[in-house]
Amino acid sequence: MISLKKLNRREAIRYLGGAGIKLNADMEALMDECEKDILSNAAPKYLYIEKDLPCEEILYGNDIKNHLSGCEKAVLMCATLGAEIDRLIRVNQVSDMARAVVLDSFASVAVEQVCGRVDELLAEKYDGYFMTFRFSPGYGDYPIELQKSFLTMLDAPRKIGLTTNESCLLVPTKSVTAVLGISSSPIERRKRGCAVCNMRDECQFRSRGEHCGF
Repeated sequence: MISLKKLNRREAIRYLGGAGIKLNADMEALMDECEKDILSNAAPKYLYIEKDLPCEEILYGNDIKNHLSGCEKAVLMCATLGAEIDRLIRVNQVSDMARAVVLDSFASVAVEQVCGRVDELLAEKYDGYFMTFRFSPGYGDYPIELQKSFLTMLDAPRKIGLTTNESCLLVPTKSVTAVLGISSSPIERRKRGCAVCNMRDECQFRSRGEHCGF
């Protein structure tokens, strides 16, 4: 079980900068309230399974093959904050859009912190091995359509209520699926972030000479 005690405010502010929101005393107070709302409503859950490589079920496209090159195993993982976070953001989008934007930024930070904790748990489990960073469907040429089969392999709909919609987007939205490679030998450093992101040409962070933090 993963619990969240505090959220990274600096990262939340970075997301808010992408939304064009400026900080002032009122916004700081709103951020305090929204952080508490996310922490009190989040129900973090995660799953992972191990696959021996090569595994035809997950090796679609060149980017994932390069990412897992030299690895003997792959770990498929998913994590979610739960449906209540979606409901909280959706309700505020109707009544108070500024609050909804702040809630959304903290929710994005929260799910990344959950994933970071999963990374730590996997590092403990595979102590003595080398592990790649997370690589998700939708990065580079890795098909986002794999979300559904990922969740099926993880039995995520039944175990933690994580599904996809018709566009292969995760439901609840504040969720993540990813693959990590495990190797008994040192792994060559791979490209990540903007280098493999499908949103790089229209990213608000990149237009300001920044990045999203990934």
